[in-house]
Amino acid sequence: MRVALYCRVSTINKGQDTEVQARELREYCQARGWTIVGEFTDHASGAKESRPALNQLMSAASQRKFDVLLCWKLDRVGRSLRHLVNLLADLEAVGISFVSLRDNLDLTTPSGRLMFHVIAAMAQFERSLIQERVRAGLRNAKAKGVRIGRPKIVVDARRIAQCRAAGDSWSDICEKTGLSKGTAQRAFYGLPKRPLPLALASD
Repeated sequence: MRVALYCRVSTINKGQDTEVQARELREYCQARGWTIVGEFTDHASGAKESRPALNQLMSAASQRKFDVLLCWKLDRVGRSLRHLVNLLADLEAVGISFVSLRDNLDLTTPSGRLMFHVIAAMAQFERSLIQERVRAGLRNAKAKGVRIGRPKIVVDARRIAQCRAAGDSWSDICEKTGLSKGTAQRAFYGLPKRPLPLALASD
């Protein structure tokens, strides 16, 4: 088995060393007779921080450069439960197994694959709870008379027409009114057309 190791430590907790994780992962591979083809290490904390090594690892996975991804713990890989499930699904789609040493999760075994389905069901349950809370919040806001969505833009079409009649460009009008060019033009061309004066109509 070709194995890729992934290690991560938090930048918040100073003094952490990825070598502690890597040493245990190497010993595990040696015990199982697996060949390590790459080690990927990130120093990041928080869900929004970039993890360049993880990105490189997933790129290598898409090219089938290894057969198993081995990590120390699940929370070293997943930013959230949803992110973890999506990552495992991406690995499964390209035929790569996943092993988390400290969590005793081994997707190379039937019991490990069963555990993955349990984790996926938990992620789906979490998404459903979040969606229901959002819908409940919107219903509550509407009941209180709160307007949902973008605030309505007030457009003075007559002022735009006056500016155009005075020779202002669309850029000048946008600067004066604070509107986008598209909004200003829609308001201007949506004005009802006035009939020409009789003197001009007879020319």
